[in-house]
Amino acid sequence: MAGDRPKPGWPAWRQLVSGDPVGLGESAFSPRSDSLKARISEADRTVGSICPYCGVGCGQKVYVQDEKILGIEGDYDSPISRGCLCPKGAATMQLVTGTHRVKTVLYRRPYGTRWEEIPLERAMDLVARRVQKTRDETWEDQHEKGHPLRRNLGIAHLGGATLDNEENYLIKKLFSSLGMVQVENQARI
Repeated sequence: MAGDRPKPGWPAWRQLVSGDPVGLGESAFSPRSDSLKARISEADRTVGSICPYCGVGCGQKVYVQDEKILGIEGDYDSPISRGCLCPKGAATMQLVTGTHRVKTVLYRRPYGTRWEEIPLERAMDLVARRVQKTRDETWEDQHEKGHPLRRNLGIAHLGGATLDNEENYLIKKLFSSLGMVQVENQARI
């Protein structure tokens, strides 16, 4: 039956005719696959960088076109990571350019059911007042036997996985100065 025969353009037929039974050579290509090119091939320049997430310091290459990031990949010349990135490092591009990022301060009033946008200055003031109030109410200056404690157990901090080393360093210094002893980071978990 001539109608059941594969057409010359059919991939399996191309494999058989070209002597490429496993489809790893020219028979695997199509006009569409021939026209594909890497997104980073149009980059004006490549900038070396370091992944911001943990203390390992994996190398990254940032591909830029017209001052916009086209892509971020592992740097094969890095003696530390040799081109490999963890899932967080591989998603750095999304962190930097993601359209899903919230760029305003959202606040939900106590017992409220909706988020509202508020100015950054107001949000910082709300946080500062609540931290000060909690610290004042939960401060432990000394143990009942007179040993100095100078701490508060009323505030704890769990850092986000997208914070970089410098941000975590500053956060730890700030919270230690406030007497907080319960400081942890999600990046370690």
